[in-house]
Amino acid sequence: MLTSINMPLPTTDKDAYNLTRTITFDQNNRASILACIVAARENARQVREQISTEMWQQLNRLYLYVKRMSKSKTWRSQPHEFFQSVKEGSHLFQGITDSTMSHNEGWQFIQIGRSIERASTLATLLDHHFDSADSLDYLIWVDLLKSCTAFEAYCKVYTADIKPLRIAEFLILNSAFPHSIRFSIDRLQIELQEIARVTGMRSASRAERLAGRLRASLDYALVDEIMAQDLHTFLQNIQRECGQIHTAIQDMYIVYPVETSLDQSLVVAFSQSQQ
Repeated sequence: MLTSINMPLPTTDKDAYNLTRTITFDQNNRASILACIVAARENARQVREQISTEMWQQLNRLYLYVKRMSKSKTWRSQPHEFFQSVKEGSHLFQGITDSTMSHNEGWQFIQIGRSIERASTLATLLDHHFDSADSLDYLIWVDLLKSCTAFEAYCKVYTADIKPLRIAEFLILNSAFPHSIRFSIDRLQIELQEIARVTGMRSASRAERLAGRLRASLDYALVDEIMAQDLHTFLQNIQRECGQIHTAIQDMYIVYPVETSLDQSLVVAFSQSQQ
């Protein structure tokens, strides 16, 4: 579920080409675009009966489009158009998922995965950017906002006054922007609670407790205090806690012992018999 973007920044055209190849077409890199789409298609194939036909068709279209492209062809022609098409294809898949799939347990797990991935990846991106970027380079910070699809939303809150402190506040603590860390963790806790309700888990699971603790730390955080103490440590903690939540969800719902599964089945059966 979680991937890594810990890669060096390019310093020459050759470095830029190699980096583009690595993060786009290298299937040995689990974080590459191609590897992620291949994995998504394989996961969808395994649960084909649980997803809508429209979801499957859109994922296949995106898969075939990326597979048809080559790194040399993409680099020589219009790489911006290729990446824009991939981004739009991903947004389209999310929209189709929300509008054609029943919002039941399966849909909720998709939202959980997206929320964890978004929060963890954004924390990693911000950590790298604030550690290496020139605070006075206006275009670098605009690029950061655009890479998070956040430039226009940011300007609606702060106008076009691009300042690193405000960018950190917006992308970490804004509760209304869907790509912020706080928004993602808010949604994560809500979906975990809903799955617990549907599956009959009356007591809060470890995943819920971890998500609740992380959400509380974001609810009451102030960007001035974060920056004054240590932004790097703060973002590292978010990445670590997202990893712990991911592991707890796997332990609870994916790889739990047979005895636990039987106990849960008995509890649900008993509860239904009393209704």
